[in-house]
Amino acid sequence: MLAQRAPRYWWLLLVVGVVWLVIGWFVLRADVASLATVGVLLGVVFIASGVNEAALASMVTGGWKALHYGIAFLFFLAGLWAFIRPINTFFALASVLGLILVFAGAFEITRGVATRGETPYWWTGLLSGVILLLLAAWVSVSDPQTSIARRTYLILFWVGFMALLRGFTQIMMGFSLRHLGTEATSREPSATGAGDVPPTVPTQERRGTAPSESAQQSVPRA
Repeated sequence: MLAQRAPRYWWLLLVVGVVWLVIGWFVLRADVASLATVGVLLGVVFIASGVNEAALASMVTGGWKALHYGIAFLFFLAGLWAFIRPINTFFALASVLGLILVFAGAFEITRGVATRGETPYWWTGLLSGVILLLLAAWVSVSDPQTSIARRTYLILFWVGFMALLRGFTQIMMGFSLRHLGTEATSREPSATGAGDVPPTVPTQERRGTAPSESAQQSVPRA
């Protein structure tokens, strides 16, 4: 299914990847002092993640479709809650940030390993998952009595870093789909036109039959 839809949708993943890179660059450069602003910014990122997961769900089948739709639903709920209670969202995310990073890293590793036979860029998901697990370990061993300012910068760093990883992953996936679409298109003419071309007689055989025909004509009749 991905190979069939690749010629139409590969550029969409490329655009989404560039948008994620812009979001990550904006978040990492943001100097935010208001907790409410951080909560609203998290809501925007959650909604964008939900839209991205829903788009991926429409392009796959089986259990991956249900998994992507479920994650998209959770992202939409988190984004809605962040818009309604931005300060509570900040403190809730700060308290369970390490656990979220563990789940996110494990999911990226699983998806990367599962797609190693379909795309040459499967290692990007594996690398993203390993980095997220290392970041989760760093968050878990940090001082729990850190100030609000340090927690704010830590959450912004995680959100920006996650956006950058998602951007690179989407761009690599877009080029992978383009590669699949190119291979599928190149195989179609050879597969469909193989039975339409009439068999040709080699030149040497045609030359070999000409003397025999002339010899038959030159034989006098009895």
